[in-house]
Amino acid sequence: MQTAPDNFPHKWLVMTGVGLGVFMSTLDGSIVNIALPSLVVTLHTDLATIQWVVLSYILVTASLMLTVARLGDMRGKKKLYLTGLVLFTTGSLLCGNAPNVYWLIGFRALQGLGATMMWALGTAIITENFPSTERGRALGLIGSIVSIGIALGPPLGGILIGFTGWRSIFLVNVPIGIATIWVVSRYVPASEPKNKVQHFDLTGALILLLTLGSYAFGMTMGQNRGFDTPAILALLIAAGLGLVVFVLFELRQAEPMVDMNLFRNPLFSINLLMGFLVFMALGGTFILPFFLQLVQGYTIEQVGLLLMVQPVIVGVLAPISGSLSDRFGSRLICLIGLAIVVMGCLYMSTLTTTTTTLGFALRLAVFGVGLAIFQSPNNSAIMGAAPPTKLGIASGLIALSRTLGQTSGLPLMGALFTAQVLLFSGLAHGSDVTAAPAAALVSGVNITYRMAALVMLFSTLLAALALWLDYRNTEKMKNSEKMKEDDNIEAVPLD
Repeated sequence: MQTAPDNFPHKWLVMTGVGLGVFMSTLDGSIVNIALPSLVVTLHTDLATIQWVVLSYILVTASLMLTVARLGDMRGKKKLYLTGLVLFTTGSLLCGNAPNVYWLIGFRALQGLGATMMWALGTAIITENFPSTERGRALGLIGSIVSIGIALGPPLGGILIGFTGWRSIFLVNVPIGIATIWVVSRYVPASEPKNKVQHFDLTGALILLLTLGSYAFGMTMGQNRGFDTPAILALLIAAGLGLVVFVLFELRQAEPMVDMNLFRNPLFSINLLMGFLVFMALGGTFILPFFLQLVQGYTIEQVGLLLMVQPVIVGVLAPISGSLSDRFGSRLICLIGLAIVVMGCLYMSTLTTTTTTLGFALRLAVFGVGLAIFQSPNNSAIMGAAPPTKLGIASGLIALSRTLGQTSGLPLMGALFTAQVLLFSGLAHGSDVTAAPAAALVSGVNITYRMAALVMLFSTLLAALALWLDYRNTEKMKNSEKMKEDDNIEAVPLD
């Protein structure tokens, strides 16, 4: 795959532009979550309504990720990334001046559209502007920026809301957005499509929109209404049928929305699946505040600080693991990282009512170390397996695997946690888990992380398979080259 030369003059300014966009959108997501209680009171609404401030953002990003990625390959990634920055910055300004909750929900959807363009194309822009020998390091830096945004969100959000009110959590994006627009427009080179004559698969895009939208909506609403609700079941069945229809339709298109030939490369498909499973297991983080507040008695501020352990570690180690993958190859590094994640999940499953603050931090640290070692090399492997004309869609698939993994993992891990707590405590189905005794909550956390360990063990086996396939392919290439050399030697006439 062709990438930028080693002496590309503005690659670190490109990193600055993409990194600021990623930081801004990541920070915004984590800040908004901590602001929801304040928004309920200030905007005179209820929990059922205010959750759409988050849902509208999620649904737009999940539904349109691959459509945007495909357009990036067709029309140029810089143009769409800049458009995303403008939409996100404008949406932030509008959110900060929203007159009521319903306008806020609509403006959040606009923000989500801008974030989709940045998430879908950021990795592709970095891949195009860094040489392959630095790709892992560069993607590791992007992973660090994501982690820093996640870590800073809760404490920064608390400070901003406490001193200036909820509107500032959106308005803080405006100056950052303006600066980022200037950097990207000036220093990111335009990436013209390799094939000028391309047609957009509108029908495929609509099928994909309905499929991903149904899945994301069903999984998020199922957390509150129950997955046995007829409407939720109908949405998930529609998503499954839509996926089948989409694949069959795309296989018959000359210029498909998603080129299914990408998935004929088993290494590309395996790495995407590994990423999905990792972010699915990360859904277990959702239950940790229950343990820290209800069992250990920590305040919400202390909980926020403790949960920063994981993203901070990822932020520090991700560039290092990316550099290691540039030097030693991504497959082995991914395998090591996933093995550590398995150990981290098993370590988390040993939490007790008497676990100390240091004991909790160490458990979360092991999980974070494994995640940091895995994530950057895995993304580098995916982008390295994609042809130059498909970098946008490959970048979009990475972002979509992360989004769908979180969308799937949170309700599944939450349902497992709730079921175990109710079973252990003897409470009736539908009871509030916060009323359960401490021992029941601990049991729920332990079982949930044991299940997460099983998921991660499967992902680790996939990583081992990928390592073996890569080794086999390398050996085949060496043997093929040796045979060509032998044939050339035999073809040389003797004097």
